Amino acid sequence: MAGLTANSGIDRRRRFTNQAMTGLIYVAVGLAIAPLVVILADVAVRGAPVMSVAFFTHLPTPVGTPGGGIANAIIGSFIMVGLACLIAIPMGVGAGIFFSEWPESRLSTVSSFLNDVLAEFPSIVVGIFVYVVVVLATGTFSALAGGIALAIIMIPIVARTTEESLKLVPRNLREASMALGIPRWKTVLSIVISTGRAGLFTGILLAVARAAGETAPLLLTALGNTFYAKGLMNPIAALPLTIYTYGISPFPDWQADAWGAALVLIAFMLALNLTIKLTVGRKMSHVRPEN
Repeated sequence: MAGLTANSGIDRRRRFTNQAMTGLIYVAVGLAIAPLVVILADVAVRGAPVMSVAFFTHLPTPVGTPGGGIANAIIGSFIMVGLACLIAIPMGVGAGIFFSEWPESRLSTVSSFLNDVLAEFPSIVVGIFVYVVVVLATGTFSALAGGIALAIIMIPIVARTTEESLKLVPRNLREASMALGIPRWKTVLSIVISTGRAGLFTGILLAVARAAGETAPLLLTALGNTFYAKGLMNPIAALPLTIYTYGISPFPDWQADAWGAALVLIAFMLALNLTIKLTVGRKMSHVRPEN
């Protein structure tokens, strides 16, 4: 009888401990997502009033003139992020493949370490570097300089996610392919990349989301423009630049447009992350790391 009483007491303590820990976990999750919810709500409330068709299709107007938009900033962001993708995706994917498939190489080890160092560089330092190397060399701020700066930021993200996703591909697939006489390079291209392509896609989207929200390097490379850019070698607008310029201005109408541009940028980044979670995450769940 005493044994049953002691066991029931232990069970009650275990249930209480389990419920207490579960409650603490919920509290921790709530505290973690509370800043995100507050920021999203604040931006939505402040930015929604300026949302209109004209806001997406018109150029900015002078202070006090109604009807201005951010069409030039939206197009400018797409141009520079597109340029960055053209530069960063081939280089990042290639580097990630090298890190994953040739780990025995000393060059791979050193390059992987340097890639991690580059990923931690402050974006303003990247902007200064591109300013010195590209802007001063060409004599002008430009969309090309902005695209190069964003590409430098994207490369280590794409490379690292590519490496980690390819490491999830079971080694026996590589061994079976090469046992059939297929060269190593063809095994990597046809078997490894095909199996780990969901992870590659994830890394690319994450890098695009990171680049789309960068402001500091664009201040030193793209500069900004109140009109449509006439070419890649001219200053160009971007959503982060518009948010920064309008946000620090003393004019209420520009500040309202800054909140609207911030809402557009956040919606774009949320859409990218939801795409990653809903389309790529399910595919990655079927891939198991090798033992």
